[in-house]
Amino acid sequence: MQPLSNRNAFTFTALLWLVVVAAALYARPLMPIDETRYVTVAWEMHLADHWLVPLLNGEAYHHKPPLLFWIIRLGWLIFGVSDVWARLVAPLFGAGALLLTAVLGRLLWPGEQGRAAGNVAPLLLLTAAWWMLFATLTMFDLIMAFFALLGWIGLTLNLHYRKRWAGILITGLAIGLGVLGKGPVILVYILPPALLAPLWMRREAKPNWFGWYGGVLLSMAIGAAIGLAWALPAAEAGGPVYKQALLWGQTAGRVKDSFAHRRPFWWYLPLLPLLLFPWSLWPPAWRALALWRRPAEPGLRFGLVVSLTGLLVFSMISGKQPHYLLPLAPAFMLMLARSLTADWAATPKARDAWWLAVAFGLLAAVVLAMPALMAALPKLADKADLPDWALENLIEIAALLLFGVLAALWLARRGGFPAALGAMTVPATLLFLAVHLFGFMPAKPAYDLIPAGMVIKRAQDEGRPVAYAGDYHGEYQFLGRLEKPLQEIDYAAIPAWLAANPSGWVVARYREEHLDSAPKPVYAQQKRGRMMVIWDASAPPANPEFFRQPR
Repeated sequence: MQPLSNRNAFTFTALLWLVVVAAALYARPLMPIDETRYVTVAWEMHLADHWLVPLLNGEAYHHKPPLLFWIIRLGWLIFGVSDVWARLVAPLFGAGALLLTAVLGRLLWPGEQGRAAGNVAPLLLLTAAWWMLFATLTMFDLIMAFFALLGWIGLTLNLHYRKRWAGILITGLAIGLGVLGKGPVILVYILPPALLAPLWMRREAKPNWFGWYGGVLLSMAIGAAIGLAWALPAAEAGGPVYKQALLWGQTAGRVKDSFAHRRPFWWYLPLLPLLLFPWSLWPPAWRALALWRRPAEPGLRFGLVVSLTGLLVFSMISGKQPHYLLPLAPAFMLMLARSLTADWAATPKARDAWWLAVAFGLLAAVVLAMPALMAALPKLADKADLPDWALENLIEIAALLLFGVLAALWLARRGGFPAALGAMTVPATLLFLAVHLFGFMPAKPAYDLIPAGMVIKRAQDEGRPVAYAGDYHGEYQFLGRLEKPLQEIDYAAIPAWLAANPSGWVVARYREEHLDSAPKPVYAQQKRGRMMVIWDASAPPANPEFFRQPR
């Protein structure tokens, strides 16, 4: 199998990461409600000049620990406040995770084997559909992936390279910073391979198992000390409600609450091919995995332990989200990379690209057929409830997908392993670009809340009180650079609140058709398939009952 050189692999992966991140920054705004909420927490901490307790709409925010907010605020202190830096933090952790994936590959397999796997795995990882999407989102899962990889590197250094204290310290640091990054969930990724080390160790390692498990406990103690160094003073500073929520609600309370969003045990299984697309459709990947030599190498056994135990634990937890599996992806891609670059792997064939060509061709056909499909099946259209922008630029999206098909077939005909990889990565990247440049661009007015935030900012500067009807997630605080919180009220309380605050404004959200007979709002803007409106005191007399039903 023709290998990828270190320089070529690094250069291509880095350029691909730059293209993906630049396209997302250009085409997509901060997405409500998650991205806007997390950047708002950093903004309110910055406004209050406060590092210890995260804040949202003027109140202590216990749902996430502070590391992401700290890094965003630190960058603002250095570079000035901007959404660009806030949106780069998570992608930079993703880039770090790609680098650590290459390092871990070299540690799991000695010599040329590790270099080959370490060169290929980051490219496989970056171009997997779910990773590529989350590589540009301001969320916590790539931070978890980074610290999970750091923890696995610490375990490998300890077990296989006899760097006991370095391994213990690195693993402890990964656990502690992972706790500060998203919470104790970091243990789901690091603890199973630590406890099941006998299943993946090299035969020549011959560790002292008493010392090994003592080192695991020491790493956990280091991690706990790092986490508690923030959590204990933050709990005292945040008050009794915040203290209870932070020290109890983030552990047993969160597990209990997950039952409110129950999903079946097997829910992740049908999602796996989508999360790993396009590599889940590539015949060489399946052939390489099927040709594993028995018994499996230690590195392959490590990947199995991490992937299977993580999948099992998350399947057993009632509350499930696809992105919970993202930190497991590097372990799987390292297994796949080693299998593809091993001496037993079958050489990719030119016809393998036809699988991806057919998949992208069908996707392009579905995209082109969407208007006719919606017209022919009105019940489906009503159920889908697609906004107008969803059916714009379909020709451009389909054209880019078909160009990806042609690029894949042309690269596959060149032969060799690098060309075969290119035949997969190029169309996968074009799919990402098509969705962002021609999908998100027309959707921007429905998701870009900066104009609404600036209107609210102007009202606050004029001394107007502003309330929000329903649950407020901080969507407008950072985008409008608001310096005061919004008061949360019920929809039914809108007339009474406006009567008590004659100069005040109320922000609410409705279906567009519901506003046909409504009083004229002060301001209106699309918001995630609905209309965001601002009422003033002149609105309720027209039809007070209108405001009593949330939409």
